Amino acid sequence: MNNTEMPKKKYVKLILILGSLTALGPFSIDMYLPGFAGIAKDLNTSVANVSMTLSSYFIGISAGQLLYGPLLDRFGRKKPLFIGLLVYIVASLGCVFVTDIDTFIGLRFIQAVGSCAATVASVSMVRDLFPVKDIPKVFSMLMLVVGLSPMLAPTIGGYVTEDYGWHTVFFILMCMGIVILIAAQIILPNTYLPDTSISLKPKPIITNFIKILKEPQFYTYSFAGAIAFSGLFTYVAASPILFMDIFKVDAKTYGWIFAFMSLSFISASQLNSLLLRKFNSEQMILGALLSQTVISVIFLILAVNDLLGLYETIAMLFLFLACLGISNPNTAGLTLAPFARNAGSASALMGAIQLGLGAFASFAVGIFVTNSMLPMVMIMTVSTVLALLILILGKRNIKKIVTTSAEE
Repeated sequence: MNNTEMPKKKYVKLILILGSLTALGPFSIDMYLPGFAGIAKDLNTSVANVSMTLSSYFIGISAGQLLYGPLLDRFGRKKPLFIGLLVYIVASLGCVFVTDIDTFIGLRFIQAVGSCAATVASVSMVRDLFPVKDIPKVFSMLMLVVGLSPMLAPTIGGYVTEDYGWHTVFFILMCMGIVILIAAQIILPNTYLPDTSISLKPKPIITNFIKILKEPQFYTYSFAGAIAFSGLFTYVAASPILFMDIFKVDAKTYGWIFAFMSLSFISASQLNSLLLRKFNSEQMILGALLSQTVISVIFLILAVNDLLGLYETIAMLFLFLACLGISNPNTAGLTLAPFARNAGSASALMGAIQLGLGAFASFAVGIFVTNSMLPMVMIMTVSTVLALLILILGKRNIKKIVTTSAEE
């Protein structure tokens, strides 16, 4: 399938569908955030308890990453994708009619396991469909979709919630799932023949994951990157409480604030491409994590002394998220660089670690962040300092850094 020349029309169609598959996860995470206050009221619970539905979603994606990697290799791409999207559609429909918080938390977990098929399949299909030289360009386009989704989703969600209620958000997500499922089945080619030699028994799968985990370059950059990135999950989980409960902004305004914050992450990712012409990934990661540490310590000092209004808080979060926009693509690149053969398993494991730690961070937010921003800032500061320590200590065990360019 990796033909060097692909007709322009087909290329655009494939990018649009793979982009839709990639966007489903971020939309499912961010679109209902403006509805947190309404959900808490309707389900007779607190906003902090509603944020547990985010934690269960992150746990679902984390588990799903490990589940779909082997399934997509064993049965081909389209069958697991079809079943995953079907699960997603049914769970989204369940969320429309949910009446209590516990059922909602459970349905969000199932919805995540379903949506995860779309995320993992889109990454696998990029490798199947495009020539090697085009893959970085295709991934940048998909990353732009992932970056734009958190800008669009809460803004749309804010308007839908204000005018039609939060249930409608899940109805829209269900419709998105149906459209993507039909488009994927009709337009996407069978890019990969099922491989019956791949075992689905737990032992060989776990052995393979352990082998990857033992690679110093993998564990240093995956854990440093994931722990730093958990600051983003902390912010996402705390933001409805922070802006709507503490600063008392309405759902529409919250959507716009969230969109503005996403701009920080996207701009930094684009700046990263320019800076990589002058610096290597290792320098970029160290610089970003040192900057993030300084910013989070200043943020903490200001929060402790109660010196932060709405605009100061937005400014500090904007700077914090910009550091992640620079460190994240570089840690991902160096984490996966040593694995030419089992890149699929390595990327699934990296995703599971990142989302698992994200689930843990958002769970901590649900417990500690209620009427003050201080716990959020403390979680961000601790995770940033910990990531920097792991990077410095872990690098001692790496004999020679493998970079993507040297892989082949």
